[in-house]
Amino acid sequence: MLEILVTIWTNITQHTTWQQLLMWLIGAVLIYLAIKKEMEPTLLLPMGFGAILVNLPLSGAVDQTIDGVVEHGAIDTLFNAGIANELFPLLLFIGIGAMIDFGPLLSNPKMMLFGFAAQFGILFTFFVARFIGFNDHDAASTAIIGAADGPTSIFVANYYQTKYLGAIVVAAYSYMALVPIIQPPVIKLITTRKERLIRMPSHDKTISKTTRILFPIIVTMVAGVIAPRSVALIGFLMFGNLVRECGVLNSLSQSAQKELANLISLLLGITVATKMQASSFITAETFLILGLGLVAFVFDTVGGVLFGKFLNLFLKKKINPMIGAAGISAFPMSARVVHKMGLAEDKQNFLLMHAAGANVSGQIASVIAGGILLSLIAK
Repeated sequence: MLEILVTIWTNITQHTTWQQLLMWLIGAVLIYLAIKKEMEPTLLLPMGFGAILVNLPLSGAVDQTIDGVVEHGAIDTLFNAGIANELFPLLLFIGIGAMIDFGPLLSNPKMMLFGFAAQFGILFTFFVARFIGFNDHDAASTAIIGAADGPTSIFVANYYQTKYLGAIVVAAYSYMALVPIIQPPVIKLITTRKERLIRMPSHDKTISKTTRILFPIIVTMVAGVIAPRSVALIGFLMFGNLVRECGVLNSLSQSAQKELANLISLLLGITVATKMQASSFITAETFLILGLGLVAFVFDTVGGVLFGKFLNLFLKKKINPMIGAAGISAFPMSARVVHKMGLAEDKQNFLLMHAAGANVSGQIASVIAGGILLSLIAK
């Protein structure tokens, strides 16, 4: 027993760096947030565990060369099979599409404008990242964190083969989980109480089944014309929604929402951990990316709210500008945040349906924004 303990201690002291120890701590924090705070547990928990797994001394979970022989690790194999070819993010989009009800958006189509306005943080962060020294590919991969859409962030970052994929994924999903903490102070800072008290009429319009079926088809075609590079992303998202709305694939819709989405989320979370190895993750650039990701989230929120305030300069029936903050893609968390803030100001101010409309439009807009980046910036 003593010899075994000595061997273990020798391996730890000889093959473990302080950076690896820090990654163990980061992994533990992610696991804590997933379990104790229930923040995106299906992703943060496997990411946290994976961060520990790939940073163990001589970890057999990742590719490594020992005595001139390359040993292939399971996580790197999963990465090559599921992320390097964008398979996992696209499959996850089918599940997400099956979960989304576009009814609130179809009842009030002008909410679509807020989805696009709330992508302002992507553009702003891209130019900030370029200004501080990131190249076009890394700047675009970092800016897309502002989409508040994990699969899109993974898709874009992997397309450009940025070495910061791990940091980008951690930032994207961590900030999505922190939406209830990040958004309220930003919204309050740029709105007055009078604006937050604005009530909006309810929209109880019944959406026909034909409209619900045609919507994902038309959106895919329009997005394909505007941003051809987004066709895979928007197409898989809308295919999932078509499965939901067609009415003849109910069992498959439920499977996509539950089994498929949950399984892919688990695999995605633990697979991206291969890009969280200490040697490449613990860098000054990683912490810069975490900061820029926060900037992108904040300015997405600011862009949506300010757009609502701008519209109110011309509208007789005012819009509650908080709705604009729900234009980010963090569905349905952002819509719930806006709804709760409305109720906190006025217990009769029900903003959920309006916020949900802006929120699902943000899901579409974020994917199109990612496609536009891919189209404008050559690989």
